[in-house]
Amino acid sequence: MKKLLIIKTGTTFPSIRKNYGDFDDFIIKQADMPTGNVIISSVYKHETLPDLFDVSAIIITGSHSMLTEYDQWIVHFSQWLRDIVHNSIPVLGICYGHQLLAQALGGHVDYHPKGKEIGTVSIELTADGEKDTLLGVLPQTFLGHVAHAQTVITLPVNARLLAKNHFDKHHAFSINKNMWGVQFHPEFNADVTRAYINEQKDSLEKEGYDLNILHNSVQEHAYGKMLLQRFLELV
Repeated sequence: MKKLLIIKTGTTFPSIRKNYGDFDDFIIKQADMPTGNVIISSVYKHETLPDLFDVSAIIITGSHSMLTEYDQWIVHFSQWLRDIVHNSIPVLGICYGHQLLAQALGGHVDYHPKGKEIGTVSIELTADGEKDTLLGVLPQTFLGHVAHAQTVITLPVNARLLAKNHFDKHHAFSINKNMWGVQFHPEFNADVTRAYINEQKDSLEKEGYDLNILHNSVQEHAYGKMLLQRFLELV
């Protein structure tokens, strides 16, 4: 039986990993997937990717790295993404994975000029998003958990914009009807989002963020679970 390939591009904070698990654990739990149906490959550790003959779908995780750091593994993995762009396997990039997918396919990623987006935010589907086979499962306005400093400044030429909000104009896009990137975190829940705020409280306060406002923004919702489960339905 073919399996879901989760490509790890990094790991979460040690305290979050201890209490809630890592990025791959968040995805598996939100998608209600048996662990036996999943292959995990840590490309940031230079692990070899499996033969795609054994893979039904691909999810690329978030990371605490910045894409502008240009680690050597990114060069090789970006080429791998370009090599599979015309493959029919569904691919979903989350946060850093979203940015990496966009840059590999011709877009541009850099620090967001307004700073960090963190907490739970309102996001809106575009007209293309409402018709999209993946994002269309969500209402026109939905909640998303976020934690990012960098963003997709420019989408790849052939990308379709699927979602945006007042802070980030590129919250989701698709390419070739089987590749998607989402800047928000469908694998996060409210507890993990609060933990991210707490882990970064010193830097956030120095940058002028009000921690009470950030914590009050956090809301539990089912939209991330809906998205991940819909992604697996498309396999």
